[in-house]
Amino acid sequence: MAPKSFSSVPRFALAATVLAALTACANYSGIRPEATLRETPSLGLDAAAAPVASIDAEWWHGFQDAQLDQLVAQALEGSPSLKLAQARLRRAQAATELADAATLPQIGADVSATHQKYTATGAVPAPLAGSIRDTGTAQLTASWELDFFGKNRAALDVALGQAKAAQADTQAARVLLVSQVARSYFQLLRLDGQLQLANRTLAQRSELLQLVQDRVSAGLDTRLELKQSEGSLPEARQQVEALNEQIALARNALSALVGKPNVADALNLPALAAIKTAANAQAIPADLLGRRADIAAARWRIEAAGQDVASAKAQFYPNINLVGFAGFSSIGLGNLLQSNSQQWGIGPAIHLPIFDAGRLRAGLRGKTADLDAAVESYNAALVDAVRDVADQLASQQSIALQQTQQQQAQAASEAAYEIAVQRYRAGLGNYLNVLSAETAVLAQRRLQVDLAARALDTQVALIRALGGGYTANAPESIASRAVGISG
Repeated sequence: MAPKSFSSVPRFALAATVLAALTACANYSGIRPEATLRETPSLGLDAAAAPVASIDAEWWHGFQDAQLDQLVAQALEGSPSLKLAQARLRRAQAATELADAATLPQIGADVSATHQKYTATGAVPAPLAGSIRDTGTAQLTASWELDFFGKNRAALDVALGQAKAAQADTQAARVLLVSQVARSYFQLLRLDGQLQLANRTLAQRSELLQLVQDRVSAGLDTRLELKQSEGSLPEARQQVEALNEQIALARNALSALVGKPNVADALNLPALAAIKTAANAQAIPADLLGRRADIAAARWRIEAAGQDVASAKAQFYPNINLVGFAGFSSIGLGNLLQSNSQQWGIGPAIHLPIFDAGRLRAGLRGKTADLDAAVESYNAALVDAVRDVADQLASQQSIALQQTQQQQAQAASEAAYEIAVQRYRAGLGNYLNVLSAETAVLAQRRLQVDLAARALDTQVALIRALGGGYTANAPESIASRAVGISG
C-alpha cells in the first residue's frame, strides 16, 4: 500500500473534522413545539351559515351624525395612541430592512495612514528597525455570508412577520380608537338626555310645589303635603348637579380620545332619537377570524415565531462567509499608489459550533416555547373574539325586546301619573299618590334614555367585535408553516 503524501493527510483530516463537526453540531432532536392551533369547527363557527355582509371601513358614517364624523376624523389625525402604533410599525419595517441587508454582500473601504517609529530591539528587521516611517493602506473590503442553511432568510422572515403583525396592530388600534370615540360620544348623549330629564323633573316638581302651596292656602292640604313637596326639590337639584359633573368628565374623556383638549365642550349635542341606526349582523359570521385585525396580528406573530425557530435551528450548522480585499499598502506614503504596492486576497471563513455547553439547544428550546406561546395567544384571541361577538349579539337582541316592553310600561306610567295629578287637583286623591306615580314615570323615562344609549353602544361594540371594517392580509396555511416546524 503506497504511503499517503504529506499534503493529503491535512486535507483528509480537515474533511474528517468538518464531517464530524456537521454530525455533532446538527443535534436538535427532541425539541419541537407542543401547542396546536384551534380549528374553526371547535369554535362553533358554521361554515355553511348564511354570509354576513362586510363592514364598511368608515362605518361610523352610518349613524349620520356630522359631529361624530368630525370627532373621528380629528382622532384619526391627532390621537397619540394611534401615532404610537404607527411609530411601532415604522420601527418593525426598519427591522425588516436591517434583516434584508444581512442577506446581501457587504462592501466597505478602508483608508489609513500612520507615522510610526519601529522598535530597534524587536522582531522588525533592518532597515526598518529603529527608523521612523510613514505607512499607508487604501483598499476595498467585501464580505458575503453564504446562507446555505437559511439562517439569514429565516431572520428576514421573522422581521417580515413582525412587521405584518405591527401593521395589523396599527389597524386594530385604529378600529379601537374609532369605536371608543363613538361610544364616548353616545355616552355623552346619554348623560345629556338624562340631564334634560332631570331639568324637566325639577321644573315639574316646582309646578307641583306651587299647586300644593295654593291648596294649603285654600285649606285643602296640610303642612305635611307642603313639606313633602318642598323636600323633593333639593333632591332634583342634586341630581341635576351630579349629571353636570358626569357630563364634564365625559367631555374631558372624549376630548382626550380625540387628542384635542376641550374639543368636546363646543359640541351641540343632539337627542339620542336623532341618531340613525347602523346596520348590524344578526349572527356570528363564519369568516370572523379573517375580519379582525387583532386575530391577523396574532397569526403573523405565529408566522414570525415559527421562522424564529427555523433560524435557531440554522445556528446548529456551519456559518460560511466569503471575504475578500483589494487595494494598496506601503511603507512610505509616496509609494502607496505604485503598482508593486498592490495587495489582494479572497477566501472562505467557516465557523463550526462543535461544543457550546448546550447554548444552542437552550436557545432553540426558548424559541420553541415562544412559538407555543404565540399559538396559545392566538387560540385565546380566537375564543375571546367569538365570545365578544356572541355577547354583543345577545345584548343587541335583548335590548330590542327590552325597548318594546319599556315603551309599553312608560305609556302606562305616564297615563297613571296624569290621572293621579287630575285626581289630586280635584281633591279626590292625596299627594302621596302623585309622588308614587311620578316616581314610576321618572324611572321609565330614565330607562328609555339608557336603553336608547345602550342600543347605540352595543351596535358600535358589535361593529368593533366584527373587525370594524378591517381587511385581513394574514399568512396562508399558517398552521402547517408555523406549528408544523418540528424537523
